[in-house]
Amino acid sequence: MDSIEDRPTLVVAISSRALFDLDESHRVFEEQGVAAYHRYQIEHEDDILQPGVAFTLVRKLLNLNALFEGRVKVEVVLLSRNSADTGLRVFNSIGHHGLEITRAAFTSGRSPFEYASVLNAHLFLSADSEDVSRALNAGVAAATIASVAGSSPPTEASVDSADQLRIAFDGDAVLFSDEAERVYRKQGLEAFEASEKAAARRPLEAGPFRRFLEVLHQMQSLMPEGTSPIRTALVTARGAPAHERVIRTLRTWGIRIDEALFLGGMDKSAFLKAFQADIFFDDQTHHVESAAQFVPAGHVPHGVANKS
Repeated sequence: MDSIEDRPTLVVAISSRALFDLDESHRVFEEQGVAAYHRYQIEHEDDILQPGVAFTLVRKLLNLNALFEGRVKVEVVLLSRNSADTGLRVFNSIGHHGLEITRAAFTSGRSPFEYASVLNAHLFLSADSEDVSRALNAGVAAATIASVAGSSPPTEASVDSADQLRIAFDGDAVLFSDEAERVYRKQGLEAFEASEKAAARRPLEAGPFRRFLEVLHQMQSLMPEGTSPIRTALVTARGAPAHERVIRTLRTWGIRIDEALFLGGMDKSAFLKAFQADIFFDDQTHHVESAAQFVPAGHVPHGVANKS
């Protein structure tokens, strides 16, 4: 029998603004400054924070520990620019919502991204794009949680922790490197398709989210196919003939992905809504903003699409 140390382990680091709806207190910070923000948080530390964009994702991630009956370990760690004093409200809210989060780093305004590396985190989610970019540069899969005007964060009543966890990924510059995207941007669609067809049997290099996907796959492999509480999808603008290289790359990596949608340039948002993604990761802001109207989405500021 495998020892408990051999079980797949997933560590996710998340900022307080991604986990909870902190728009009001953040507005105090931006309009009135640090001192006013400090007073506001202490005065409201017994007011429970409502779920933020990534709340459902976090609850479902933590619920995997029970669904896999201890055969996996999922840990969520809070990384916050709050001080421990002003962060008390966040921990009070964590306790109120019954989230099994016991570890946290409060940095009093300093960027906490470095702790994602120290924690050996497989994923870092934040509302701060600079922190996300730094985490990516340090080798951690990271995304900026999107917030679209007019969209509402989940309510506690709308979160069903028993539901299957569904995670969707873009391909180029997310699961894979941006090498193919570079060809497309420099030479156009026809050259891109010809290049990918010629390289169909040469695996793509790994992108920043490969390691995260690998751990999800390790967990899925503990359950008979079709019964896992985790479901993954590749949702890409690629179409034939550029599909083959992607399929062969995943095969080479030994990773099974449950659904692969090759959309040939179609808008992704309707498909993500149909998939009922708990989060979608993409390197291009227009795809993220479109998707975020229907599902939680994270921008991955990596690759040629994010070069100024």
